[in-house]
Parts: sequence; C-alpha cells; structure tokens
Amino acid sequence: MDDRRDVEMSIYYYTGIQVRNDRVRKIEDRVIREERFRLYLNGSFYTEMVASNEQLRELGAGFVICQGLARTVDNVETDGNCINVSAPVNREPEKELGSAGALGTKVLPERIASEYTITKEDVFRITREIETDVWKQTGGVHCSVLFHEGNLLVKSSDVGRHNTVDKVVGHAVLSGIDLSRCVVGCTGRQPRDMILKSGRAGIPIIISRAASTDKGIATAEEAGITLVCFSRDERFTVYTHPRRIRDLMD
Repeated sequence: MDDRRDVEMSIYYYTGIQVRNDRVRKIEDRVIREERFRLYLNGSFYTEMVASNEQLRELGAGFVICQGLARTVDNVETDGNCINVSAPVNREPEKELGSAGALGTKVLPERIASEYTITKEDVFRITREIETDVWKQTGGVHCSVLFHEGNLLVKSSDVGRHNTVDKVVGHAVLSGIDLSRCVVGCTGRQPRDMILKSGRAGIPIIISRAASTDKGIATAEEAGITLVCFSRDERFTVYTHPRRIRDLMD
C-alpha cells in the first residue's frame, strides 16, 4: 500500500472555525482516525489495541516480537478489525503496566552485542526522515522509521507511539531483515517500555526527537542500546553506549 492510500484511509475531514492573527474563518480540517483492533495470538484473543488503520499485518507481527511473546512470526492475517498472528510462543509472560496505561509484558531483552555503528551525520539524516504524509496533514500521529545498514527501510505513523515501533519492526520481521543492523527513529518519548520494545527486537540504536525518562535511560544502559534523544535541528544527546556513533568525539 502506498503512502497516499494510507493517508486516505487514515483521516477524516471536519469543519472548524480557525482563529489566526485575529482573523476568523471556517476551515475543513484533516483529523486522524482512531480505531480499535482485536489481536488474536494462535487463535486465542490476546488484547485490544487502539491504533490507526494501516500496516495492520506489520502491527500484529511487531507487537508479538516487541512484547517478547515470540522470537519469530509464522503468519499474520487481518479480517476487518481483527489481527490474527501465528507464532511459536514459548510461554505466557507475566504482565506489567506500561507508560501509556496499557498492559505489556515483563519479558527482559537479551543484552544487545551488535557492533553496528553510525555517524553524527547519520543521526541528523535519520531524524529528518521521521515524518509521514499522515503526520504532515494532521499533526495527530506519532511516527517511526527504520533504517537498515544506512538505508531507509520503512516508515509508520499511528495514534500511538508504541504502535509505530511495532509496525516498523513487524515490517522487518515479515521481510526477513536483520534487526541487529538497524536503527529506529521515533517522534515519541522513550520511557522504559519503549526501550524494551526495541531491546526485545534486537535493535541496537534508538534515535528520538523527544525525551527519555530515568528508567528509560537505565533500561537502555542495561540492554546494551545506544539511546539518542532530543534529536532536532542541529543537536542531539547521547545517553548510553556512545561507541556506536563512531565519530562522536572527533
């Protein structure tokens, strides 16, 4: 599905009254759609998700990987507002409350040992790509991008920042991409549960336009993830494992 089609599926048009510089006028505004989806894992209901209605196969696959429910996904099918994922689940993990108020899992990632590196210019280049046409037209979504070995692989946008990571990871999983040589870029904050998503997927570098939290930084340090935040304009802050930005101290 191309991005233009995604935009058409993801927005509604609403009339409003806009005030700008003392000028009042009627406008037709683009507003992001918010829908609910039911995710089934191996035929059993697992959870309900609030999400935008594109890249649903990727959303299902990425959710299973990013929650640590399975290491691989066999198949994903969608039927209306149902997402059906088949995956070799080892066990039912214990659940915990995440930063968005939804239940996630307590599965801890293996420490990431990837030696993949990028440059300072790569950080800025990836940051510039963290936008989609849906974001440009509505301003009502979060965005994520996934770069593989320096090349833009996929973009996603969604009403939930967590979903955008699930979608780009799901795309990589369904395409057989080596996530240990990937960088994820996000618009959203990076608290502990967002860091855990990338860690479970095995992604070594996170770049965010926004902030982290104390537990997000501590989790990135423990998981072996290079965490870059406040990446905007001509600045960024590296909190953990700076060795993966190879010209950082030049």
